[in-house]
Amino acid sequence: MTTATSLRLAGRLLTPDDPGYDAARTVWNAMIDRRPRMIVPAASVTDVVAAVCLARELDLEIGVRCGGHNVAGLAVPANGLMIDLTALNGVRVDPIRRRARVQGGALLGALDRASQPYGLATTAGNVSHTGVGGLTLGGGMGWLARQHGLACDNVVSYTVVTADGKVVTASRTENPDLYWGLRGGGGNFGIVTDFEFQLHHTGTQTLVAEFDFRAEDAVPVLEGWRDLNAVAPRQATFTADVHSTPGGPVATVGFVWVGDPAPGRRLLPAMRALGRPVAERVTTPSYLELQQRDDTTGGHAYRRYSSAHYLRQFPTAAIEAFLLRGAADLHAGTALPGVGLQAYGGAIADVADADAAFSHRGTTFEYGAGSRWTEPSEDDERMAAARSAGSALDPYAHGVYVNSLAGDEGQRGVRRAYPAAKLARLTALKNVWDPQNVFHLNHNIRPSRA
Repeated sequence: MTTATSLRLAGRLLTPDDPGYDAARTVWNAMIDRRPRMIVPAASVTDVVAAVCLARELDLEIGVRCGGHNVAGLAVPANGLMIDLTALNGVRVDPIRRRARVQGGALLGALDRASQPYGLATTAGNVSHTGVGGLTLGGGMGWLARQHGLACDNVVSYTVVTADGKVVTASRTENPDLYWGLRGGGGNFGIVTDFEFQLHHTGTQTLVAEFDFRAEDAVPVLEGWRDLNAVAPRQATFTADVHSTPGGPVATVGFVWVGDPAPGRRLLPAMRALGRPVAERVTTPSYLELQQRDDTTGGHAYRRYSSAHYLRQFPTAAIEAFLLRGAADLHAGTALPGVGLQAYGGAIADVADADAAFSHRGTTFEYGAGSRWTEPSEDDERMAAARSAGSALDPYAHGVYVNSLAGDEGQRGVRRAYPAAKLARLTALKNVWDPQNVFHLNHNIRPSRA
């Protein structure tokens, strides 16, 4: 293994008394208040290698920060070494070859802004200040996934710093086993410092349609919305959510369409026929505006917790549980989490399940229950409510998106994310690339000897 003493950090090493230390350790969940012994703001791949080697020499746990959006705070190791990739944020687009080279600390918004001037894009998440790395390594759902596959399905190659301090490339032809594992296996096998993505001609236009209904009236609405989703064009990603308002709980159904809005408008009469909404919103944001519409400012100040499932079916009993959000009645109080659904299918399901570590490609809807709040005194109530909302959908669940695991499910969550045969293959891969489980602050694939 390369030694840290033979390498120099181009950036400075942050310790608890240094300016910038607290900002660097702050992530997208105010409940996370762990203090690393040191933080390495990596300015180069060489810095990442040096940081890995230094952590191993000092026997420190390694956390890796990309965008800091993981609510479990896995990037922040208590008394360990945090590798902050924020400065590795470059994006280079080749519009002729339709490729993008994206450094491991870049945010989704940077990728979108670099590719959209050419009318190009690739699948990215729904919040522009999410890190490309964390999203993609877990799979990467976004508004283009039904047309062009998940983010991980669009990666041509990865540049990876391994547990023993080597820099390798992973692609279909070079280290193909590692390439397979990085496509959905999370940060278990190394630190990705560079992604090469395939881009697609998407244009710059979108259509967003949302229809609000009183939750009391929403069971037949959601039944009809579910049935429309089964025959929807791939350009449409159906969405639904339930949230509390001062006037009572509201269920919102609709879809996001990426591309020329005119064909998307043909879905509107069927949506309007679902019932009599209390409000309707049909807008045509640009793709860049769409990618930023769910952004939040000051989000680091919120305490957060979530629960999630994959659903292959959405029968009426599941719809009723979705609307109740784990409560005994629809008007149980404002502490209930918001819950939502996003449709899968299309190009996601076109990829054979064995083709990548990402699993459960037969999913129809991804379900999530999430709360955010500011007062520590509400922690237990809010977390219990989100767990209850998730538990109500347990009978209809079939797996989970690894990026949506809350962080307190441990190996049970890992087993939900990967079927037994897939987990066995991932374990064998871990035995090869990280047999000592150096990279374990993640939804951990344990090597056989761990």
